[in-house]
Amino acid sequence: MARAKSEKATIDLKPRVISKGERAIGPGKADLLEHIDAAGSISAAARAMGMSYSRAWALVDVMNRAFKQPLVESATGGARGGGATLTGHGREVLALYRAMQATLDAAAARFTPEFDKKLK
Repeated sequence: MARAKSEKATIDLKPRVISKGERAIGPGKADLLEHIDAAGSISAAARAMGMSYSRAWALVDVMNRAFKQPLVESATGGARGGGATLTGHGREVLALYRAMQATLDAAAARFTPEFDKKLK
């Protein structure tokens, strides 16, 4: 989440990339990708974020369908267990999204002093 803070003002930007009327990626989906990357599992990522597995899987499905290549690959359970990993494309999209957020944070920070002057 892009956020610029100062004495009084907080500018809270939540960028979302929309493709064909559907949110391809936004702050929650980016967080989910990071959790999947850290945990190696959609279910563990969902637990860490306090969401159901079915909700996490639905978000992954939306992202995988929205981009030219899947962002997450999953393996079903078995003797070695299942799991999920970010693809190279997934890592690129996540890095691009986070770079966009950082750029927006920096841009918003330029405006907070002026809002501070105008706020009670």
